[in-house]
Amino acid sequence: MVIFRKLGVWTIVAVYVLILVGGIVRATGSGMGCPDWPKCFGSWIPPTDISQLPINYKEIFGAKLKGEVEFNAVKTWVEYVNRLVGVLIGLFVFATFITSIRSFWNKDRTIVWLSFIAFVLVGFEGWLGSKVVSSELHPVMITLHMLLSVVIVFILLYAVARSYTRVIEVEDIKEASSISFLLTALILVTLGQVLLGTQVREMVDHVANMMGEPLRSEWAANLGGKFEMHRWFSLVVVALHVLFLYRILKNNSQKGLIYLFSIGLIVLIAIEMVSGLILGYLGLPAYSQPIHLTIAILMLGVQFVLYLLLNKERVFRGVPEFSLK
Repeated sequence: MVIFRKLGVWTIVAVYVLILVGGIVRATGSGMGCPDWPKCFGSWIPPTDISQLPINYKEIFGAKLKGEVEFNAVKTWVEYVNRLVGVLIGLFVFATFITSIRSFWNKDRTIVWLSFIAFVLVGFEGWLGSKVVSSELHPVMITLHMLLSVVIVFILLYAVARSYTRVIEVEDIKEASSISFLLTALILVTLGQVLLGTQVREMVDHVANMMGEPLRSEWAANLGGKFEMHRWFSLVVVALHVLFLYRILKNNSQKGLIYLFSIGLIVLIAIEMVSGLILGYLGLPAYSQPIHLTIAILMLGVQFVLYLLLNKERVFRGVPEFSLK
């Protein structure tokens, strides 16, 4: 059981690393760095120099390069590393599934089934990634690819949380039901903000193609209404987080797990706001974009854990020898 818990936690961390790498791919425009799938420029190990490609590579791969007719070694290897990390995640999740069978088949089979579902979804995520490439980075496919990663994180978090039910104690919270309702609203609002952010990112690509890199400082001013909506809606997200923390502090006399995760959530929202301000006022720097996305998905993960802890009696009701106090 200890091995499963440790492996499960590391698998979740690895998924977040993949989300970060995916954000780097998006921010650097490396999504079509490998125009084919699962190989890259027809090879399992991509070239590092144009001399390693056929003379007529533009004719061979040009139709798949979405306008990029010149080989770019950096973009190719950024995308290739993204795929390697994806394979590593698959191995992590498979190992988590196998370990769950050994540890929980006779104790809590829900953990086993959750691990199996996560493994299947990771495979589906890989297939969806191939469709993202074949669709030449269609915005809808990119959004679905990102949303599925959130679902995988939630499933893994629930499986790992169930494995800790006879190990940890969770403090009791007054007015837990109403706070849980507020948290549910917070999760939905945060998810909506993330989806709105993906649409803004699509506009960034459009504006970048029109204006070019020399006018990068003016990109934000030309993103239109969705960017302004995303910017101002962030105030709603912050206000709900502050209200949530206030309710937790008011109704929590102990500094247990719920308290710690709540403080962590506020720290994350602060980092998210800073990265958002950097994006909005410093010309949408590429380095800040993957950080902004990864922190947002991390916030959703922490919110989900808090939901599980606040609803421990209902969520973990079917756990044998339930003892999450």
